[in-house]
Amino acid sequence: MQKENYKSKKYSHVILTIIKYFSLILAVIVVVAPVLVILFAAFKTRTEFNVSGKLDLPNSFLYFDNFKTAFTDGGMITGLKNTVIIMAISLVGTIIFGAMVAYVLDRFEFFGKKLVFGAYLMAMLIPMVTTQVATFKIVNFLGLFGTIWAPIALYLGADVMSLYIMLLFMESIHVSLDESAKLEGASYPYIFFRIILPNLKPAIATVAIIRGVTIYNDFYIPFLYMPDQKLQTLSTSLYKFIGPYGGQWNVICAGVILIIIPTLVAFLTLQKYIYNGFVNGSVK
Repeated sequence: MQKENYKSKKYSHVILTIIKYFSLILAVIVVVAPVLVILFAAFKTRTEFNVSGKLDLPNSFLYFDNFKTAFTDGGMITGLKNTVIIMAISLVGTIIFGAMVAYVLDRFEFFGKKLVFGAYLMAMLIPMVTTQVATFKIVNFLGLFGTIWAPIALYLGADVMSLYIMLLFMESIHVSLDESAKLEGASYPYIFFRIILPNLKPAIATVAIIRGVTIYNDFYIPFLYMPDQKLQTLSTSLYKFIGPYGGQWNVICAGVILIIIPTLVAFLTLQKYIYNGFVNGSVK
């Protein structure tokens, strides 16, 4: 009987191991396959792209005309400039507003406190697409449509993830620091900007990286609210290679790689700050 139980457990362990590794291999294929398709297509001529398979190797990995076309004809310098401006202003606003909201929710007791935090959670549950008609009307009414301020205004609001990270780190800042500053006659703005904000540096770094990548990769909002080519961002700059009868997908793939490179470098360089921000925040 014991031998049968042992064999049964052994077979179950083997089956679970097979399922585990099969799932991992399948997940790797799902993630890597699209990347390989884009990488191979970026080095193919248009004719080669049309006649070859998507996972077929290009004739040469030294064919860089697609990258040159994507960079020059796509206007990536203009796209990079606009993207940096939007990211810089949006991140500063998101961090300051998010830290302020976290400071108020953590340090003060007032009527409707839980309601405010609940409103943030409810907003996260509402699909963004369903609110775009109302959002578009508001943006147009304010005269922001067709300006660089339209996406900035929409990005400025602190999202739930940013607020949650800020709140986790706020709990690690002891209230005695606030009380000591109050005894010295410090005002609430002074306490926030000179005591709270400097102690939120790990949270600020985490929010800046996560939110920055989201803004950098966003296509929908810049495309909808900034139709002028002079206001194109990196994510919308490649759309000009898509025509009514098809697209230059080899050039688009090359452009995608050019756009991915800064994000990849930033992530590989700063990944420890992202992980530390989540881990440290979760144990506060």
